[in-house]
Amino acid sequence: MSIQERLDKLGITLPEASGALASYIPVAVHGDIAYVSGQLPFDEDGELITGRLGDDVDLPDGVKAARACGLMILAQLQKARISLDKVERIVKLGAFVNSAPDFVEQHKVANGASELMFDIFGESGRHARAAVGVPTLPLGVAVEIDAIIALHHRH
Repeated sequence: MSIQERLDKLGITLPEASGALASYIPVAVHGDIAYVSGQLPFDEDGELITGRLGDDVDLPDGVKAARACGLMILAQLQKARISLDKVERIVKLGAFVNSAPDFVEQHKVANGASELMFDIFGESGRHARAAVGVPTLPLGVAVEIDAIIALHHRH
């Protein structure tokens, strides 16, 4: 089953990939590794999901924001003309969670992206990960996630 068929089966439509907000590129490929810059969460209406976990954003909404970042990671691969069928493994995700000082469930927030990768890529979607609480993120978003992805030689 192709990844597009898997997305269709799961009822997932990837968003339109956003442009870079500063002086960087969204995806850099070196050898067989794709490095995806930190992606911000956009809701179904294309609006940024903003706020701070443990303050004005609850855990379920934080998980949704992380999932939205995961979808944007995949959208960036497609925009860079990298077929999702070429993904050999999601190697690592780095999740940055806009957190109130007493919020300690960053790992649960990051599961929104982690579980998405497993749902789409199966065992190849299991990855190493960091989930870090930070006092603020660009444009006030709730979550930002970057990725390191191994690509197949073939295709």
